[in-house]
Amino acid sequence: MAASVAAPLERQLGHIAGVSEMTSASYLGSSSITLQFELNRNIDGAARDVQAAINAARANLPANLPGNPTYRKVNPADAPIMILALTSDIYDRGKVYDAASTIIQQRLLQIQGVGQVNIGGSSLPGVRVDVNPTQLNSFGLGLEDVRLMLSRQNANLPKGQLADDSTTANILANDQLLKPKTTGRSLSAIATARR
Repeated sequence: MAASVAAPLERQLGHIAGVSEMTSASYLGSSSITLQFELNRNIDGAARDVQAAINAARANLPANLPGNPTYRKVNPADAPIMILALTSDIYDRGKVYDAASTIIQQRLLQIQGVGQVNIGGSSLPGVRVDVNPTQLNSFGLGLEDVRLMLSRQNANLPKGQLADDSTTANILANDQLLKPKTTGRSLSAIATARR
């Protein structure tokens, strides 16, 4: 993330007039770049310059990014006005975090005047895949074949479109792998796709 996403953005953001400080932090799957501007810099003009820099850097970013980089205008001196803690006797920590990030955070961001909503304390659920290399080899497959098939089957993209003369609508279906399923058919499906 630091080399392929943060660095091209930092190069373009560094050309913006009035930037007094730039810091960045990269993690697995995300990068965050913070720009501080001189006090006499108009924040709306700075926001337009930031969006222009993001657009200019887009050609140098990886083609498989799930979405375009975004920016927010925030005052780092502002303290949080509300902190919520969520607990559940029914759902595990992953489901509570999923609900907080996909439902609550989105609704709070729609409120006028809200600049930033941070979710913390857990992470979205993930699926780990254990592969038996010997059995995989008997099908004539390698680990890259498994990775490629999982990435194809786990793409959260529109499946198609319906259109008429005035309207176009995407057909969406969430086919992300959220629960592991181990069957003998999985390997044969990968082998069939390879042939």
